[in-house]
Amino acid sequence: MLSFAAVGILNMNKAGLLKAIQWLFPSFMLKSTSYSQDGEDMVLKAFYEERKNYKGFYVDIGAHHPYRFSNTAYFYKKGWRGINIEPTPSLIKPFRSLRSRDINLNIGISDTRSKLVFYEFNEPALNSFDREYSLSRESDKYKIISQKEIEVYTLKEVLANHVPTGQKIDFFTIDVEGLDLNVLKSNDWSMCVPEYILVEGAFQIETLQQNEIYAFLKDKNYALVARTKRTSLFKHNTQ
Repeated sequence: MLSFAAVGILNMNKAGLLKAIQWLFPSFMLKSTSYSQDGEDMVLKAFYEERKNYKGFYVDIGAHHPYRFSNTAYFYKKGWRGINIEPTPSLIKPFRSLRSRDINLNIGISDTRSKLVFYEFNEPALNSFDREYSLSRESDKYKIISQKEIEVYTLKEVLANHVPTGQKIDFFTIDVEGLDLNVLKSNDWSMCVPEYILVEGAFQIETLQQNEIYAFLKDKNYALVARTKRTSLFKHNTQ
């Protein structure tokens, strides 16, 4: 025999049923799936929680995979769109099939237009244009399996060619294994000022003032507003 509570729930309309479920199981309605390595997407989500039904635009530099370790996949599934930039030739195909609303570019980004040697690992998340970084990451577990020249462009020219006219960019997420500052320097800061910037990097709080990326973004009127294990999140001061 059904309890009075069960009968009451069965007789509710859809709105009432959702409220009842939320009251009985509060985590059910609050649960979100994170695709980032350390929950960066959920940290950024918190800054947008007051903007109901908002659909923004991102630029993911060093995108790696449509979902694995992705700071943009959560937002894509919420209706956002943007640009994914990934230099690894074998990794761009999944973006074109799984992130078809996005612009997906198989190129690298640096502060000058050129070709650079790209170091590919048996763990693609470590792939990098930075020779010293790549050699330092080799170990019994991680090995460089190939080296090839890849076209690199400045962020300025990529955004000029691919961002729709009048489109606001909500955030950059940058994870290029060693050349993050080069990517930041390659942007045209007079034309493109995203509200948030996520940069991977092992910043030490005690020596923050000496960190080059922190100093560069502070000069561009950004403030550090959050940290995860591997990533720093900066917000632009619009005042």
